[in-house]
Parts: sequence; structure tokens; C-alpha cells
Amino acid sequence: MRPIRVTVVNVAVSAPIPCDQYLTPFNLGIGVKMVGGATYKVQHTFDDVFNPAFTPAAAKWYDHTSLAGLSADADGNYAFPVSAVRLSVTAADSAAEGATLTVLQAGVR
Repeated sequence: MRPIRVTVVNVAVSAPIPCDQYLTPFNLGIGVKMVGGATYKVQHTFDDVFNPAFTPAAAKWYDHTSLAGLSADADGNYAFPVSAVRLSVTAADSAAEGATLTVLQAGVR
């Protein structure tokens, strides 16, 4: 998988980034780079993002254990399968503040 990057400015959430849960090992690397002084969290879901009835607002989102409530650059990973990840900016002092999430997945089918 090529790196996928999404940027969220102000208080908002990104679109879900689907993960390939069938890769072995799953190996999902995550990096977050700050834009200003916002606070953010990385979240994941186990809901089926490919189901036509899926809506991000109705999905159950879980906070990443070490990438939540942060206001500095950070990185982490998921060692076990999740359906999708997203970036949530929870606080920003201006409309220009936010964060960029980079997701990179490796593994063998």
C-alpha cells in the first residue's frame, strides 16, 4: 500500500481510511504531523466500511491507546486488524490549525 495522507483543519474528522484486514501480518504504521497547535486523536473501527449502508457518523469509533489527546507530532501502529482509521481534531485555536495523518500498511496476501 502506498502512504495515504489526510489533513484535517479546525475541529473536524477525516474520512475513514479503509485497511486491508486480510494482509499477513497486518502491520499498519501511523504518523501524525501537527499544523499549528491543535489537539487530535487517531481512531479505528471494526465496522464494515464497504457495506453500502455504512455511515461514519453511525459507526463505533475507538481511540488509539497512545494517539489520543495529543498536541504534538507522534507515531504509532496497529498490530492487529481494524477495518478503517481516521483522524479527529478535537480542539484548535484557529481555522488554520490541524494535523496530517499518514497511514502506511505492509504485509503479504
